[in-house]
Amino acid sequence: MARSRFLPDNFTLMLLTTVALASFLPVKGQVAHFFELLTTAAVALLFFLHGAKLSRDAVLAGIGHWRLHLLVFATTFILFPIVGVVLRPVLEPLVTPQLYTGVLYLCVLPATVQSAIAFTAMARGNMPAAICSASASTLLGIVVTPLLVKIVLPQAGEAQQDALHSIGKIMVQLLLPFLAGHFLRPFIGDFVKKNAKVLKVVDQGSILLVVFTAFSAAVVAGIWRQLPLVALLGLMLVSAIILALVLVFTTFISRKLGFSKEDEITIVFCGSKKSLISGVPMAKVIFPSAEAGLIVLPLMIFHQLQLMVCAVLAQRYARRPETPTLDDKGAAAKASA
Repeated sequence: MARSRFLPDNFTLMLLTTVALASFLPVKGQVAHFFELLTTAAVALLFFLHGAKLSRDAVLAGIGHWRLHLLVFATTFILFPIVGVVLRPVLEPLVTPQLYTGVLYLCVLPATVQSAIAFTAMARGNMPAAICSASASTLLGIVVTPLLVKIVLPQAGEAQQDALHSIGKIMVQLLLPFLAGHFLRPFIGDFVKKNAKVLKVVDQGSILLVVFTAFSAAVVAGIWRQLPLVALLGLMLVSAIILALVLVFTTFISRKLGFSKEDEITIVFCGSKKSLISGVPMAKVIFPSAEAGLIVLPLMIFHQLQLMVCAVLAQRYARRPETPTLDDKGAAAKASA
């Protein structure tokens, strides 16, 4: 029997298990230091493989849709932060101030790559543009996210440091492995493609490692004493409100500006996503370890919510009638003649 689209996926269940494990068996001292080093290596390998998987041809095919890309980037890096800041007086009472710091961090993150492309494909959207837009968002986020953290969260943790310091650390830990993997794509691209299922373990395993390390430090610092159950329920509502506003905006503005249905799908799915894969490692760089666990909690909840809602939207888009091509129209004309 197929699992309902409203139930958590396997990865989300693994995330919840990891949080529970870190809550009951947090690592400390030298063991925690070992896990920090292991996590750094795993994340570097993760971004190396993502660079190797990035198709240059697909990027070049989609790069000409500059209006689409500008709209997606504006939604990701301008609309989301504005929504988070402007609605703070209304939404923050639903959660704790510390959790809302995580909500604001969520709002300044880049778009996700895998799920945005997967949903665009499912909904029969503009795939080359989706690949180009989502990949570019990830790379832009390495520079833009620390700058936005400095603006939106000037008092949060290590965000008081020079933003250039955070950008430098993120470039070393994320961008350099990504570029190395991409430049080595001619040599290792076929291997990565053939072993995609096996390498998925690296994708998910590295994120689970980061979450475990971050939550271990947060548990040692007393995270669960600071987090009432009602705040978790409020966080779900806050995530739903932000996601709904962005989905409505991207759908409305893409139609208002005259984009095709295929481009609208790409804008909706690329513009409404926030990247767990980029967000969790960057949180470890930008914020102290004891704060990072609480910071990424809103992102984990938003991640599952965006998957469930976008799965429903993608299926609705996919049920629309096929758009006739020029060849189809010509054949139909000949048949009627």
